[in-house]
Amino acid sequence: MAMKKTHKRRKVSRMHGRKMGTHGWGARKKHKKSGHRGGTGMAGTGKRGDQKTTLITKLYGHDYFGKQGITSRKTKRDTKQRINIQQIEKNLDKYGKKTARGWEINLENYKILGEGEIKEKLIIKALEASESALKKIKKARGEIILPEKKNSKEVKDEEEE
Repeated sequence: MAMKKTHKRRKVSRMHGRKMGTHGWGARKKHKKSGHRGGTGMAGTGKRGDQKTTLITKLYGHDYFGKQGITSRKTKRDTKQRINIQQIEKNLDKYGKKTARGWEINLENYKILGEGEIKEKLIIKALEASESALKKIKKARGEIILPEKKNSKEVKDEEEE
């Protein structure tokens, strides 16, 4: 009965004589893991991934390469919505409705900014408003209704009572 071979020596240990750097694969570079090929798929598309650029730009668009920027974890973006009185005046039908008092506009989530001039009487419900916007709307006989903000002192006084 013939014995089965249980362990085959690795090529490295078998082929380590003179001129045996290829181990039977032809060129040395051909069988070194996947180093010069840059891995699979989108791997290796960095500095030397030039051969894949046309493929990437077709599939992923031109924003794939380069730096995309970063914001630190501490930085919170100001996500308030803002609108100028000029925009409101241009799109009165879109934002509000005409009443006997004037144009009533509900922009509760917006901060009203004062760029532009207005002629209409506007009654706007808003989250915040700039000083210039308040002045211009008062000048046009309108008003901005803002939510009442409690000062921290007032809140403390109420809690103590």
